[in-house]
Amino acid sequence: MGQVGSSREPKDRVVLAYSGGLDTSVAIKWLQDNYDLEVIAVAVDIGQGGDLEEIKNKALRIGAVHSEVVNAKKTFAEKFIAPALKANALYERNYPLATALSRPLIAKVLVEIAQGTGAVYAAHGCTGKGNDQVRFEVTLRALNPDLTIIAPAREWDFTRESAIEYAQKHNIPIPITKQSPYSIDENIWGRSVECGILEDPWIEPPEDVFAMTVDPSKAPDKPTYLEVTFKEGMPVAINDEKMDLLTLIGKTNEVAGSNGFGRIDKIENRLVGIKSREIYEAPAALSLIMAHRELEDITLERDLAHLKYGIEQKYAELVYYGLWFSPLRESLDAFINEAQKVVNGTVRLKFYKGSCQVVGRKSPNSLYERTLATYEAGDTFARQAAAGFNKIWGLGLETWGRKYRK
Repeated sequence: MGQVGSSREPKDRVVLAYSGGLDTSVAIKWLQDNYDLEVIAVAVDIGQGGDLEEIKNKALRIGAVHSEVVNAKKTFAEKFIAPALKANALYERNYPLATALSRPLIAKVLVEIAQGTGAVYAAHGCTGKGNDQVRFEVTLRALNPDLTIIAPAREWDFTRESAIEYAQKHNIPIPITKQSPYSIDENIWGRSVECGILEDPWIEPPEDVFAMTVDPSKAPDKPTYLEVTFKEGMPVAINDEKMDLLTLIGKTNEVAGSNGFGRIDKIENRLVGIKSREIYEAPAALSLIMAHRELEDITLERDLAHLKYGIEQKYAELVYYGLWFSPLRESLDAFINEAQKVVNGTVRLKFYKGSCQVVGRKSPNSLYERTLATYEAGDTFARQAAAGFNKIWGLGLETWGRKYRK
């Protein structure tokens, strides 16, 4: 990027993670007024949709001295989503970490642009009670400890209503109103919605909350089948059509979402110690993790599979807690990648009225032996050995029982 600013004595620069939403839009004006900084607005394209060119221009109209959009969709899919998929990463059993995975990538882009423009500050629009502030700041400090971090929404301590009023006072265009105060984050791996009426955990989410999935009651009356082929743990084809990961995720989002599958209504334990009500849509993420896990069930040896279950939970926590660039996460990747060498094959998914089921699986590395599993003719399991196995297996408990059980 070339020179930004005018010929006057240059001001210090701040690189702002810019989404075009409420908090980052008002942050441009606020950073200028309170820190006297030149604002470089950076929107990172991770599949959130919308008119990114307009978002870029909007930042300039508000007062940024430079604004750019960085296309990171391919990087997001291959370097962040792919490892998480291999890990079957689901925070608290059902959140596939779409937002949590994107934050370290966005922070990494900020660091790179700061280095290229001489910016000594980095800023984000996260509040003081959310998880994203941790994810951004931990990553920024891990990758460039010399950057000074500013969190306008945390420092000014605005409520959502007062932030809207601030925007209106300074003629800053924002995509929400007091009547529709949802906070939305979206990318190719999923979508999250919070605030407004959703803060009451008893109220059913209204249909206007959802965008990636149709109302299950209005989904097709016939089931839709999808066959996902994996190579070393990564999906590489749908219905025998090979495609890159980014395209495959998009196709799965389309099929699963059109069948009403992928909605999550969750009470979540935030890193900062509070519970929050979150609404997620993750059609592709939930579908592909389900398929991948099923393929592991048929290809991984029992002890390896059981150990991986625990690692998956730890992996999800590391991502959720903002520790993507940690040596532990990288070491877990090494273990998981080794295990994935045999995770090859195809899984058949059945979508119907908001549900997804695995209805078939096959693999050249399958450990399922029908002659061992069957109860019909051709059974090769050594039943005669079972009595001795049972005796030895339970010998310790038998010895304890003789001594202590009355």
